[in-house]
Amino acid sequence: MSTATTAPGRSPRLSSLTGMRFFAAFLVFLFHLSLLDAYSTSGEQHGPFASAVKNGGWAGVTFFFILSGFVLAWSARDGDTTTAFWGRRIVKIAPNHVVTFLVALASYAYASATWGAGIPNFLLLQAWIPRDDVFFSINNPSWSLSCELVFYLLFPALYRRVRRIRAERLWWWAGGTAMVIISLPLLVQLLPAGESFGPNHANSPLYGHSITQMWLVYIFPPARVLDFLLGILMARIVLTGRWMGLGVLPALAVTLAAYALSLQAPFLFSLNAVVVVPFALLISAAAARDAQGRGTAVGGRVWVWLGEVSFAFYLVHQILLSVLQERFGYREAGSLAEAAGVAVLIAAVSLLLAWLLYVGVERPAVRAWARRSRARARTLRVAHAQPAADGPVPGSEESGRPVTVGTP
Repeated sequence: MSTATTAPGRSPRLSSLTGMRFFAAFLVFLFHLSLLDAYSTSGEQHGPFASAVKNGGWAGVTFFFILSGFVLAWSARDGDTTTAFWGRRIVKIAPNHVVTFLVALASYAYASATWGAGIPNFLLLQAWIPRDDVFFSINNPSWSLSCELVFYLLFPALYRRVRRIRAERLWWWAGGTAMVIISLPLLVQLLPAGESFGPNHANSPLYGHSITQMWLVYIFPPARVLDFLLGILMARIVLTGRWMGLGVLPALAVTLAAYALSLQAPFLFSLNAVVVVPFALLISAAAARDAQGRGTAVGGRVWVWLGEVSFAFYLVHQILLSVLQERFGYREAGSLAEAAGVAVLIAAVSLLLAWLLYVGVERPAVRAWARRSRARARTLRVAHAQPAADGPVPGSEESGRPVTVGTP
Protein backbone atom coordinates (compact mmCIF):
# COMPACT_ATOMS: atom_id res chain seq x y z
CA MET A 1 0.00 0.00 0.00
CA SER A 2 1.38 3.42 -0.94
CA THR A 3 2.20 6.12 1.57
CA ALA A 4 -0.73 8.19 0.34
CA THR A 5 -3.22 5.51 1.31
CA THR A 6 -1.84 4.30 4.63
CA ALA A 7 -3.85 5.16 7.69
CA PRO A 8 -2.27 7.78 9.93
CA GLY A 9 -0.88 6.37 13.15
CA ARG A 10 -2.36 9.28 15.08
CA SER A 11 -4.92 11.96 14.36
CA PRO A 12 -2.70 15.01 13.78
CA ARG A 13 -3.86 18.58 13.75
CA LEU A 14 -5.40 19.36 10.38
CA SER A 15 -3.83 22.76 9.85
CA SER A 16 -4.66 22.83 6.15
CA LEU A 17 -8.36 22.34 6.81
CA THR A 18 -8.27 25.13 9.39
CA GLY A 19 -6.76 27.44 6.80
CA MET A 20 -9.25 26.38 4.15
CA ARG A 21 -12.12 27.37 6.44
CA PHE A 22 -11.28 31.02 5.88
CA PHE A 23 -11.51 30.66 2.10
CA ALA A 24 -15.01 29.21 2.49
CA ALA A 25 -16.04 32.03 4.84
CA PHE A 26 -14.57 34.63 2.49
CA LEU A 27 -16.46 33.13 -0.42
CA VAL A 28 -19.67 33.64 1.55
CA PHE A 29 -18.59 37.23 2.23
CA LEU A 30 -18.06 37.89 -1.49
CA PHE A 31 -21.48 36.47 -2.27
CA HIS A 32 -23.20 38.69 0.30
CA LEU A 33 -21.18 41.68 -0.89
CA SER A 34 -22.44 41.07 -4.43
CA LEU A 35 -26.05 41.37 -3.21
CA LEU A 36 -25.62 45.01 -2.18
CA ASP A 37 -27.17 47.50 -4.58
CA ALA A 38 -23.75 49.05 -5.18
CA TYR A 39 -22.35 45.74 -6.46
CA SER A 40 -25.27 44.27 -8.38
CA THR A 41 -28.28 45.07 -10.50
CA SER A 42 -31.85 43.87 -10.20
CA GLY A 43 -33.29 41.34 -12.59
CA GLU A 44 -31.86 38.33 -14.37
CA GLN A 45 -28.67 39.98 -15.62
CA HIS A 46 -25.84 40.79 -13.23
CA GLY A 47 -22.38 42.23 -13.65
CA PRO A 48 -19.25 40.08 -13.94
CA PHE A 49 -18.49 40.16 -10.21
CA ALA A 50 -21.99 39.17 -9.09
CA SER A 51 -22.18 36.52 -11.80
CA ALA A 52 -18.86 34.98 -10.76
CA VAL A 53 -19.73 34.68 -7.06
CA LYS A 54 -23.47 34.00 -7.35
CA ASN A 55 -23.00 30.45 -6.05
CA GLY A 56 -20.30 31.39 -3.55
CA GLY A 57 -22.65 31.46 -0.60
CA TRP A 58 -24.09 28.03 -1.29
CA ALA A 59 -20.64 26.58 -1.95
CA GLY A 60 -19.09 28.03 1.20
CA VAL A 61 -21.82 26.64 3.44
CA THR A 62 -21.67 23.21 1.77
CA PHE A 63 -17.91 23.15 2.38
CA PHE A 64 -18.49 23.98 6.06
CA PHE A 65 -21.08 21.23 6.49
CA ILE A 66 -18.87 18.53 4.98
CA LEU A 67 -15.86 19.83 6.88
CA SER A 68 -17.80 19.76 10.15
CA GLY A 69 -18.53 16.06 9.83
CA PHE A 70 -14.99 15.31 8.72
CA VAL A 71 -13.27 17.15 11.58
CA LEU A 72 -15.59 15.84 14.29
CA ALA A 73 -15.04 12.25 13.13
CA TRP A 74 -11.30 12.82 12.84
CA SER A 75 -11.00 14.16 16.38
CA ALA A 76 -13.54 11.89 18.12
CA ARG A 77 -12.32 10.66 21.49
CA ASP A 78 -12.83 7.09 22.61
CA GLY A 79 -13.48 8.10 26.21
CA ASP A 80 -15.81 10.99 25.41
CA THR A 81 -19.40 11.08 26.59
CA THR A 82 -22.36 12.31 24.61
CA THR A 83 -23.15 15.09 27.06
CA ALA A 84 -19.53 16.25 27.18
CA PHE A 85 -19.40 16.38 23.39
CA TRP A 86 -22.68 18.30 23.19
CA GLY A 87 -21.46 20.77 25.79
CA ARG A 88 -18.22 21.50 23.93
CA ARG A 89 -19.95 22.02 20.62
CA ILE A 90 -22.78 24.19 21.92
CA VAL A 91 -20.41 26.44 23.85
CA LYS A 92 -18.43 26.82 20.62
CA ILE A 93 -21.34 28.36 18.69
CA ALA A 94 -23.86 29.72 21.20
CA PRO A 95 -21.93 32.70 22.68
CA ASN A 96 -20.98 34.07 19.24
CA HIS A 97 -24.53 33.58 18.03
CA VAL A 98 -26.09 35.40 20.97
CA VAL A 99 -23.72 38.37 20.65
CA THR A 100 -24.14 38.76 16.88
CA PHE A 101 -27.90 38.24 17.13
CA LEU A 102 -28.20 41.11 19.60
CA VAL A 103 -25.85 43.36 17.61
CA ALA A 104 -27.76 42.73 14.38
CA LEU A 105 -31.08 43.33 16.10
CA ALA A 106 -29.91 46.59 17.65
CA SER A 107 -28.13 47.96 14.59
CA TYR A 108 -30.62 47.37 11.76
CA ALA A 109 -32.88 44.33 12.11
CA TYR A 110 -35.15 45.90 14.74
CA ALA A 111 -36.97 47.79 11.99
CA SER A 112 -38.36 44.66 10.37
CA ALA A 113 -37.98 41.95 13.02
CA THR A 114 -41.04 40.13 14.34
CA TRP A 115 -41.47 37.82 17.31
CA GLY A 116 -42.35 35.03 14.89
CA ALA A 117 -38.93 35.35 13.28
CA GLY A 118 -36.83 36.55 16.20
CA ILE A 119 -37.63 33.76 18.66
CA PRO A 120 -36.85 30.85 16.28
CA ASN A 121 -33.72 32.70 15.16
CA PHE A 122 -32.47 33.23 18.71
CA LEU A 123 -33.14 29.57 19.58
CA LEU A 124 -31.49 28.38 16.33
CA LEU A 125 -34.70 26.80 15.08
CA GLN A 126 -35.17 29.04 12.04
CA ALA A 127 -34.01 26.46 9.48
CA TRP A 128 -37.02 24.30 10.31
CA ILE A 129 -39.48 26.95 9.12
CA PRO A 130 -39.98 27.18 5.31
CA ARG A 131 -40.34 30.96 5.16
CA ASP A 132 -37.58 33.22 3.90
CA ASP A 133 -38.58 35.97 6.35
CA VAL A 134 -37.79 33.49 9.14
CA PHE A 135 -34.78 31.42 8.05
CA PHE A 136 -33.05 34.51 6.61
CA SER A 137 -34.07 36.83 9.44
CA ILE A 138 -32.02 39.00 11.84
CA ASN A 139 -28.42 37.91 11.09
CA ASN A 140 -28.84 36.04 7.82
CA PRO A 141 -25.87 33.58 8.04
CA SER A 142 -27.01 32.21 11.41
CA TRP A 143 -29.50 29.88 9.68
CA SER A 144 -26.61 27.47 9.11
CA LEU A 145 -26.05 27.24 12.88
CA SER A 146 -29.57 25.84 13.10
CA CYS A 147 -28.33 22.96 10.94
CA GLU A 148 -25.06 22.66 12.84
CA LEU A 149 -26.99 22.25 16.07
CA VAL A 150 -28.80 19.27 14.55
CA PHE A 151 -25.47 17.85 13.36
CA TYR A 152 -24.07 18.03 16.89
CA LEU A 153 -27.10 16.35 18.41
CA LEU A 154 -26.92 13.51 15.88
CA PHE A 155 -23.15 13.06 15.72
CA PRO A 156 -22.70 10.58 18.59
CA ALA A 157 -25.27 8.21 17.09
CA LEU A 158 -24.10 8.72 13.50
CA TYR A 159 -20.46 8.21 14.40
CA ARG A 160 -21.10 4.98 16.30
CA ARG A 161 -22.90 3.57 13.29
CA VAL A 162 -20.26 4.68 10.81
CA ARG A 163 -17.60 3.09 13.02
CA ARG A 164 -19.39 -0.25 12.53
CA ILE A 165 -19.06 -0.06 8.73
CA ARG A 166 -16.31 -2.34 7.47
CA ALA A 167 -13.42 -0.35 6.00
CA GLU A 168 -13.75 -1.90 2.55
CA ARG A 169 -17.37 -0.73 2.35
CA LEU A 170 -16.82 2.90 3.34
CA TRP A 171 -16.44 4.11 -0.25
CA TRP A 172 -19.75 2.46 -1.15
CA TRP A 173 -21.47 4.27 1.70
CA ALA A 174 -19.84 7.58 0.77
CA GLY A 175 -20.83 7.13 -2.87
CA GLY A 176 -24.39 6.27 -1.92
CA THR A 177 -24.68 9.30 0.35
CA ALA A 178 -23.34 11.55 -2.41
CA MET A 179 -25.83 10.11 -4.89
CA VAL A 180 -28.72 10.89 -2.55
CA ILE A 181 -27.50 14.49 -2.23
CA ILE A 182 -27.16 14.83 -6.00
CA SER A 183 -30.57 13.25 -6.62
CA LEU A 184 -32.44 15.36 -4.07
CA PRO A 185 -32.93 18.40 -6.36
CA LEU A 186 -34.35 16.11 -9.03
CA LEU A 187 -36.94 14.80 -6.60
CA VAL A 188 -37.73 18.16 -5.04
CA GLN A 189 -38.39 19.89 -8.35
CA LEU A 190 -41.26 17.44 -8.89
CA LEU A 191 -43.07 19.01 -5.92
CA PRO A 192 -45.38 22.04 -6.26
CA ALA A 193 -43.32 25.21 -6.47
CA GLY A 194 -45.58 27.39 -4.33
CA GLU A 195 -44.53 30.94 -3.48
CA SER A 196 -41.37 32.38 -5.06
CA PHE A 197 -38.66 34.62 -3.69
CA GLY A 198 -39.87 38.16 -4.27
CA PRO A 199 -38.54 41.73 -4.57
CA ASN A 200 -36.62 41.52 -1.30
CA HIS A 201 -34.25 39.18 -3.18
CA ALA A 202 -34.17 41.13 -6.44
CA ASN A 203 -30.35 41.26 -6.44
CA SER A 204 -30.02 37.59 -5.53
CA PRO A 205 -29.95 34.43 -7.65
CA LEU A 206 -32.85 33.34 -5.43
CA TYR A 207 -35.20 35.80 -7.10
CA GLY A 208 -38.13 34.13 -8.84
CA HIS A 209 -37.34 30.61 -7.58
CA SER A 210 -39.52 28.50 -5.33
CA ILE A 211 -39.04 29.15 -1.62
CA THR A 212 -40.24 25.68 -0.64
CA GLN A 213 -38.06 23.84 -3.14
CA MET A 214 -34.98 25.86 -2.24
CA TRP A 215 -35.69 25.29 1.47
CA LEU A 216 -35.98 21.53 1.04
CA VAL A 217 -32.71 21.24 -0.86
CA TYR A 218 -30.55 23.83 0.89
CA ILE A 219 -31.98 24.87 4.29
CA PHE A 220 -33.95 21.92 5.71
CA PRO A 221 -31.72 20.32 8.41
CA PRO A 222 -32.48 16.64 7.60
CA ALA A 223 -31.38 17.26 4.00
CA ARG A 224 -28.15 18.94 5.09
CA VAL A 225 -27.35 16.10 7.50
CA LEU A 226 -26.38 14.19 4.36
CA ASP A 227 -23.48 16.61 3.73
CA PHE A 228 -22.40 16.19 7.34
CA LEU A 229 -22.62 12.39 7.09
CA LEU A 230 -20.52 12.45 3.91
CA GLY A 231 -17.83 14.30 5.86
CA ILE A 232 -17.88 11.64 8.60
CA LEU A 233 -17.56 8.86 6.03
CA MET A 234 -14.66 10.57 4.25
CA ALA A 235 -12.82 10.99 7.54
CA ARG A 236 -13.19 7.29 8.25
CA ILE A 237 -11.93 6.50 4.74
CA VAL A 238 -8.73 8.45 5.38
CA LEU A 239 -8.29 7.19 8.94
CA THR A 240 -8.70 3.54 7.92
CA GLY A 241 -6.16 3.82 5.12
CA ARG A 242 -8.69 3.63 2.30
CA TRP A 243 -7.92 7.00 0.74
CA MET A 244 -7.25 6.62 -2.98
CA GLY A 245 -4.22 8.92 -2.97
CA LEU A 246 -5.67 11.84 -4.95
CA GLY A 247 -3.42 14.87 -4.48
CA VAL A 248 -4.50 18.28 -3.26
CA LEU A 249 -3.81 20.08 -6.55
CA PRO A 250 -5.83 17.65 -8.70
CA ALA A 251 -8.65 17.79 -6.13
CA LEU A 252 -8.52 21.59 -6.21
CA ALA A 253 -8.66 21.58 -10.02
CA VAL A 254 -11.76 19.34 -9.91
CA THR A 255 -13.32 21.66 -7.32
CA LEU A 256 -12.73 24.79 -9.39
CA ALA A 257 -14.11 23.07 -12.48
CA ALA A 258 -17.18 21.95 -10.53
CA TYR A 259 -17.80 25.47 -9.26
CA ALA A 260 -17.58 26.84 -12.80
CA LEU A 261 -20.04 24.15 -13.88
CA SER A 262 -22.39 25.10 -11.03
CA LEU A 263 -22.67 28.62 -12.49
CA GLN A 264 -24.37 27.06 -15.54
CA ALA A 265 -26.35 24.37 -13.72
CA PRO A 266 -30.12 24.52 -13.04
CA PHE A 267 -30.83 26.48 -9.87
CA LEU A 268 -31.65 23.62 -7.47
CA PHE A 269 -28.59 21.64 -8.60
CA SER A 270 -26.35 24.71 -8.23
CA LEU A 271 -27.07 24.93 -4.51
CA ASN A 272 -24.84 22.03 -3.49
CA ALA A 273 -25.28 18.98 -5.74
CA VAL A 274 -22.58 19.97 -8.25
CA VAL A 275 -19.83 20.76 -5.71
CA VAL A 276 -20.49 18.28 -2.91
CA VAL A 277 -18.29 15.46 -4.25
CA PRO A 278 -15.35 17.71 -5.24
CA PHE A 279 -15.44 19.34 -1.79
CA ALA A 280 -15.41 15.93 -0.10
CA LEU A 281 -12.38 14.94 -2.21
CA LEU A 282 -10.54 18.22 -1.56
CA ILE A 283 -11.05 18.02 2.20
CA SER A 284 -9.90 14.40 2.27
CA ALA A 285 -6.85 15.08 0.10
CA ALA A 286 -5.72 17.96 2.35
CA ALA A 287 -6.28 15.90 5.50
CA ALA A 288 -4.32 12.95 4.07
CA ARG A 289 -1.43 15.26 3.25
CA ASP A 290 -1.48 16.77 6.75
CA ALA A 291 -1.55 13.26 8.23
CA GLN A 292 1.65 12.48 6.36
CA GLY A 293 3.28 15.56 7.90
CA ARG A 294 3.69 17.24 4.52
CA GLY A 295 1.19 20.08 4.94
CA THR A 296 -0.07 22.47 2.29
CA ALA A 297 0.25 26.14 1.39
CA VAL A 298 -2.74 27.02 3.59
CA GLY A 299 -1.42 25.24 6.67
CA GLY A 300 0.90 28.03 7.83
CA ARG A 301 0.44 30.19 10.92
CA VAL A 302 -1.29 33.08 9.14
CA TRP A 303 -3.80 30.83 7.41
CA VAL A 304 -4.44 28.86 10.59
CA TRP A 305 -5.12 32.13 12.44
CA LEU A 306 -7.51 33.23 9.70
CA GLY A 307 -9.21 29.86 9.92
CA GLU A 308 -9.56 30.15 13.68
CA VAL A 309 -11.40 33.47 13.40
CA SER A 310 -13.39 32.40 10.34
CA PHE A 311 -16.47 31.38 12.33
CA ALA A 312 -16.63 34.82 13.92
CA PHE A 313 -15.94 36.41 10.51
CA TYR A 314 -18.80 34.42 9.04
CA LEU A 315 -21.19 35.79 11.68
CA VAL A 316 -20.13 39.46 11.70
CA HIS A 317 -19.65 40.29 8.03
CA GLN A 318 -23.34 40.39 7.08
CA ILE A 319 -24.02 42.80 9.94
CA LEU A 320 -21.49 45.27 8.53
CA LEU A 321 -22.81 44.87 5.00
CA SER A 322 -26.38 45.47 6.16
CA VAL A 323 -25.39 48.50 8.23
CA LEU A 324 -23.47 49.89 5.25
CA GLN A 325 -26.54 49.75 3.02
CA GLU A 326 -29.48 50.10 5.40
CA ARG A 327 -28.09 52.61 7.89
CA PHE A 328 -25.56 54.54 5.80
CA GLY A 329 -27.44 54.26 2.49
CA TYR A 330 -24.49 53.07 0.43
CA ARG A 331 -26.29 51.99 -2.73
CA GLU A 332 -24.14 53.23 -5.59
CA ALA A 333 -20.38 53.18 -6.20
CA GLY A 334 -18.96 56.16 -8.04
CA SER A 335 -16.22 54.13 -9.68
CA LEU A 336 -14.69 50.67 -9.79
CA ALA A 337 -11.86 51.88 -7.56
CA GLU A 338 -14.35 53.10 -4.97
CA ALA A 339 -16.29 49.84 -5.05
CA ALA A 340 -13.08 47.84 -4.59
CA GLY A 341 -11.86 50.13 -1.83
CA VAL A 342 -15.12 49.88 0.11
CA ALA A 343 -15.09 46.10 -0.26
CA VAL A 344 -11.53 45.87 1.09
CA LEU A 345 -12.43 48.18 3.97
CA ILE A 346 -15.51 46.15 4.93
CA ALA A 347 -13.51 42.92 4.73
CA ALA A 348 -10.78 44.39 6.94
CA VAL A 349 -13.22 45.74 9.52
CA SER A 350 -15.10 42.43 9.50
CA LEU A 351 -11.83 40.62 10.16
CA LEU A 352 -10.98 43.00 13.01
CA LEU A 353 -14.39 42.54 14.61
CA ALA A 354 -14.12 38.79 14.08
CA TRP A 355 -10.82 38.75 15.95
CA LEU A 356 -12.35 40.76 18.81
CA LEU A 357 -15.30 38.36 18.96
CA TYR A 358 -12.93 35.41 18.90
CA VAL A 359 -10.63 36.62 21.67
CA GLY A 360 -13.34 38.31 23.72
CA VAL A 361 -16.19 35.81 23.51
CA GLU A 362 -15.52 32.55 21.66
CA ARG A 363 -12.13 31.55 23.05
CA PRO A 364 -12.86 32.54 26.69
CA ALA A 365 -16.15 30.60 26.59
CA VAL A 366 -14.45 27.49 25.17
CA ARG A 367 -11.62 27.68 27.71
CA ALA A 368 -13.99 28.22 30.62
CA TRP A 369 -15.97 25.18 29.58
CA ALA A 370 -12.78 23.14 29.23
CA ARG A 371 -11.67 24.10 32.75
CA ARG A 372 -15.09 23.18 34.11
CA SER A 373 -14.99 19.84 32.30
CA ARG A 374 -11.52 19.02 33.61
CA ALA A 375 -12.58 19.86 37.15
CA ARG A 376 -15.65 17.66 36.80
CA ALA A 377 -13.53 14.83 35.37
CA ARG A 378 -11.17 15.02 38.36
CA THR A 379 -14.14 14.86 40.71
CA LEU A 380 -15.49 11.80 38.91
CA ARG A 381 -12.11 10.07 39.04
CA VAL A 382 -11.97 10.58 42.80
CA ALA A 383 -15.51 9.30 43.16
CA HIS A 384 -14.65 6.32 40.98
CA ALA A 385 -11.66 5.50 43.18
CA GLN A 386 -13.79 5.76 46.34
CA PRO A 387 -17.28 4.52 45.41
CA ALA A 388 -20.11 5.14 47.81
CA ALA A 389 -21.53 2.06 49.49
CA ASP A 390 -25.11 2.95 48.71
CA GLY A 391 -24.93 3.79 45.02
CA PRO A 392 -23.41 2.86 41.67
CA VAL A 393 -19.93 3.91 40.65
CA PRO A 394 -20.07 7.06 38.42
CA GLY A 395 -19.35 5.96 34.88
CA SER A 396 -20.57 2.41 35.39
CA GLU A 397 -23.46 0.97 33.43
CA GLU A 398 -25.71 1.22 36.49
CA SER A 399 -25.04 4.94 36.88
CA GLY A 400 -26.94 5.85 33.71
CA ARG A 401 -24.01 7.89 32.40
CA PRO A 402 -24.43 8.77 28.70
CA VAL A 403 -22.90 6.50 26.12
CA THR A 404 -19.48 7.40 24.77
CA VAL A 405 -18.99 9.23 21.49
CA GLY A 406 -15.82 7.55 20.33
CA THR A 407 -16.71 3.89 20.66
CA PRO A 408 -19.34 1.85 18.83
